[in-house]
Amino acid sequence: MSLIHTVNKSPFDRNTLDSCLRLAAKGSSVLLIEDGVYGAIKGTEKSDLVTNAMSSIAFYVLGPDLQARGVSSDKLISGIKIVGYGDFVDLVAQHSATQAWL
Repeated sequence: MSLIHTVNKSPFDRNTLDSCLRLAAKGSSVLLIEDGVYGAIKGTEKSDLVTNAMSSIAFYVLGPDLQARGVSSDKLISGIKIVGYGDFVDLVAQHSATQAWL
């Protein structure tokens, strides 16, 4: 099993997403939560970083956190999966460990 990384800080305020993607192994997953969901928006300075990482890392974004921030699904980078709280639990259970990037 692989690792799931959770990123909860905006990539425009902190470097947690950059650090996560630099260290995440092939086959890992990244779940963007809280202000981390801003890393899933297409057309930003972080879009290419995320898009390039998607060749070897699965990306998820927590839907309720998108809604709380007024981000609609049409603004997301193609290929990022929107998940709910139940899916969040399932993702954690499917991976061997969780790494929280704070």
